[in-house]
Amino acid sequence: MAAVGDALRDPAAEERHQERAERDDHSHGALLSDGAASAHLGVGARSGVAVDEVLLLVDAVLREARLTRADVRSLATLDARAAEPGIVGAAAALGVPVRGFAAGELAAVSVPHPSALPLAATGTASVAEAAALLSAAGGTGADAGAIAGAVAGAVAGSGSDGDAGAAAGSEVDGNDGTAAGSEVDGDAGRGVAAGAGGGGGAGVGPATLAGGGSGVVLLVPKRKSRRVTCAIAAYVPFRPNEDAPGVRLLPSAHGYIAREPGSPPTIPTPHTTAAMDTHTDTDAHDLRHHGDAEVRDEKLIDLAVNVRTNTPPDWLRERIADSLTGLAAYPDDRAARAAVAERHDLPSNRVLLTAGAAEAFVLLARALDVRRPVVVHPQFTEPEAALRDAGHEVGRVLLREADGFRLDPAAVPEDADLVVIGNPTNPTSVLHPAASIAALARPGRTLVVDEAFIDAVPGERESLAGRTDIPGLVVLRSLTKTWGLAGLRIGYVLAEPETVAALERVQPLWPVSTPALVAAEACMTRAALAEAEHAAHRVGVERAHLLAGLAEFDEVRTVAGSEGPFVLIRIDGADAVRETLRSLGFAARRGDTFPGLDRNWLRLAVRDRATTNRFLQALDQALLIGG
Repeated sequence: MAAVGDALRDPAAEERHQERAERDDHSHGALLSDGAASAHLGVGARSGVAVDEVLLLVDAVLREARLTRADVRSLATLDARAAEPGIVGAAAALGVPVRGFAAGELAAVSVPHPSALPLAATGTASVAEAAALLSAAGGTGADAGAIAGAVAGAVAGSGSDGDAGAAAGSEVDGNDGTAAGSEVDGDAGRGVAAGAGGGGGAGVGPATLAGGGSGVVLLVPKRKSRRVTCAIAAYVPFRPNEDAPGVRLLPSAHGYIAREPGSPPTIPTPHTTAAMDTHTDTDAHDLRHHGDAEVRDEKLIDLAVNVRTNTPPDWLRERIADSLTGLAAYPDDRAARAAVAERHDLPSNRVLLTAGAAEAFVLLARALDVRRPVVVHPQFTEPEAALRDAGHEVGRVLLREADGFRLDPAAVPEDADLVVIGNPTNPTSVLHPAASIAALARPGRTLVVDEAFIDAVPGERESLAGRTDIPGLVVLRSLTKTWGLAGLRIGYVLAEPETVAALERVQPLWPVSTPALVAAEACMTRAALAEAEHAAHRVGVERAHLLAGLAEFDEVRTVAGSEGPFVLIRIDGADAVRETLRSLGFAARRGDTFPGLDRNWLRLAVRDRATTNRFLQALDQALLIGG
C-alpha cells in the first residue's frame, strides 16, 4: 500500500492534490450554507458503548467534513441500538433525534465504501453508511430501493487522474495521520483509525443519490473507533447549471479503514477448487457430537440446537395427543406415506418414512453396495459416522472458507459411487444451486441430498424433492426442525423405487410410531405447508437481525449468503468465547467437530429478536473478557 507521501513526491500529482484541496476547502461550507441542506450522522455501536466514545468519533468525523455539531440534523443507527444509553446521550449532546432503522432497511442500501466482513454478514457493507444515507433521504421521498440503486452506481472507487489517494482523515488534529479516537480508554492496539489508513488505490469520491433537484450525498464514509463506527450523509439541494453535489464534495483522496483487509477491500470470488481428503482417522473430529449435547445438563438459552422455538404448534400437539388412543394397534404407515407422496407429486413407492432423517443415513450405509463413498464437508456428520460404522472407508471433499463454502462439482472424484451433500448445508447455512448438485449425478452413482432444513428456505428454493429425472437421486427430509418433533423422530426418503425397496429391507419392523405417522400426515396438509412457508419468511427476517448485530463486531466473521435457520461464525479463539458465553447463560454449537472447521468456529441458531439482542449483549461481554 503506497504511503500518502509517495503520491506527493510526484510534482504533477502534488499539484492536482493541492487543487483538489483548495476546491474542497470551500465545498462543504457552500454545500451546507443553504438552509435547506442538512447533515445526518450514521452510527454503529457495540452494546454498552460510552457517550464520550461516540462523541469523540463524531467530532473527529465532523472535523473531517469541515462541519460542526450545529450542522447535524439527526443521528441514525440500527433499531436494536437506538435505545443504547451511549447513542441516546450522544444525540442529546448534539441536540438531535435518534432514528432507528430495521436490519432489512439497512441491508437494502448498497453503500459506496464497502467492507468485506459486514457485507458478508448482513448484505450491507456498513451499518453507519447505510443509516446515514437513509436518514438523509428521509425527507426526500426516496425509498431504500432507490438509494440502493443510485448508490451502487456512485463514484466509489473513482479518482480523477488515477493518482493514489491520500489517507482519508490523515493528519486529523495535526497528528500526522494518527487515528482520531485511537487508544480509546487506554486500550493501545485496539483503537482504530477514524479515517486513517493509507491510500494506495484510487481515491474515492462521495456517493450521490440524486432525485429531481436534490441529492443525498455521503460526505464522509464510515470511520471507526474501538466500539463505534460513524459516517455522515447530507440531503443537498442543487440547481440547473450547477455541479451535482457529489462532484463538489470531499477530496477524492479517501482511503479505507485501518485494520480492514486491503484498500479497497475486496469480496473473495469463489474458486473452482476444494480439498480432497480420504484419510480414515476421525480423532480430530467427534462425529457423534451434536447440538443437543450443548444443553443437556445446564439450563442455558439455546442457540445450539436448530429446532424452531415454540413448537410443536397447538394444533399439531392435539393431533398427536389424539393418536394416543390407538397405541394398542401396530403402526400403519400407508396414510402418511400417501400424504408425503401427494405433497411431492410422487407415487407412494418412491417414499420411505423413517425415524428422523438420521435413520435414513444408517439405512443407506447398510443397504447400498458402494466402494467409494464421499461426503462433502463441512456438513452434518451423521452420514459419515454411519458409513464408517458400516465398515466403509469414507472420502471427504472439504469446501473452503475462501470459496464461501460453495460447491464445485468438479472437486468430487469421478469414481465416487456415493456422494452425500446437505442443502442448505449444516453448519455453513449455504444454499447450493440445484443445478450444481444435479451436476454431481452419474450413471452408477447414488447422490444423497440432505434437505433437512430446506423447509426453512422460502419457496424451498433449490430443492430437488420431486425430481425423477436425476439418476440415482436420494432426497432426505426431516419434520423435526420446523415442527419441533425431534423427540418424536420423523422424516422420510424420496428415491427411485428400487432404492426405497433396498432401504426398506434393512429397516426394522414398524420403525415409525403411530404418533409420528399421524404428525407426518398432518404436516403435509395445505394449511401446514402455508404455516411452514410463513415460518421460513420469519426466519429470514430474524436471521437478518442476527447478522446485522454480528456485523458490529470486528472480531466476528460470518459465512456469506446464509439461507438456513442458523449462521456460522468465525472468531479467533471461539472455543474460549463459547465457554464464556456458557457462563453468561448461552449455549452455542461448537464448530470443531465438523470436518473442515476448527476451534475458531461456532454455529448459532436463529432465534426471536429479544433473544438475539440478549445474546449479542452477552457476546459483547464475552469478547471483552477474552480480549
